[in-house]
Amino acid sequence: MATPTVLVLRSPGANCDEETAHAWRLAGAQAERVHVNRVLEAPELLDGYQALCVPGGFSYGDDIAAGRVLGNQLKLGLADALRRFRDAGKLVLGVCNGFQVLVNTGLLDLEDESGQLASLTWNNHGRYEARWVRLGVDPGRCVFLQGLDRLELPIAHAEGRIATRGGDALGRLVDDGRVVLRYRGAQTDAGDSVLPFPANPNGSVGNAAGLTDSSGRVLGLMPHPERFLFATQHPTWTRRRAEGGFDPHADGDGLRLFRNAVAYFG
Repeated sequence: MATPTVLVLRSPGANCDEETAHAWRLAGAQAERVHVNRVLEAPELLDGYQALCVPGGFSYGDDIAAGRVLGNQLKLGLADALRRFRDAGKLVLGVCNGFQVLVNTGLLDLEDESGQLASLTWNNHGRYEARWVRLGVDPGRCVFLQGLDRLELPIAHAEGRIATRGGDALGRLVDDGRVVLRYRGAQTDAGDSVLPFPANPNGSVGNAAGLTDSSGRVLGLMPHPERFLFATQHPTWTRRRAEGGFDPHADGDGLRLFRNAVAYFG
């Protein structure tokens, strides 16, 4: 299997780049942390990588809005280079703040002739929220989610609510296979009916937690896969061990996304 190279984008305030690079390496990739200023100065740097990852954190302190400053930097300074990168069959992953950044770049194909179909805004309760969530997976074409049907991952955000502009926007995204992750309850998936808090921690329309582009090679999600790489990182792992059948050496759910991405280049 080829060893893909991954550019993990560093920026002021984006504080999850170390563990995100570690996740890629555990999955078998060669990951390098590169500051956004270096890429803006030399967009051709992107040519040397097979995947681009925009990690979580608080880029530029989330001034104006979460991910807005970094998103505008990429859109204004690297729009053509990023489109060439995606259209060359390469992968793009945005996690939490990175998802917020991707929404602002246009890489998620969320625009039509009338404007933007979906955006990210403040959680319904108006507060920062950190907790573990259950997710239903509808992978469709999404490279990162192939073979997965359910996940448990942590979230940590204040502006993670996916909102659509109304009308048939949500239906269009669903019909196109773009809503690939949804918050779910303990027992069932609620579909488009918004689950109550805390199952849906932010009030996202249709319980959406992650969106892909039309190619399936770009994924933005609010939960943090890099924070669940090992089975023993789950908050109930000791209880599961006591109940029997628990493998402490098993992969965490999040690592499976990164392994899928590496396998894509195999």
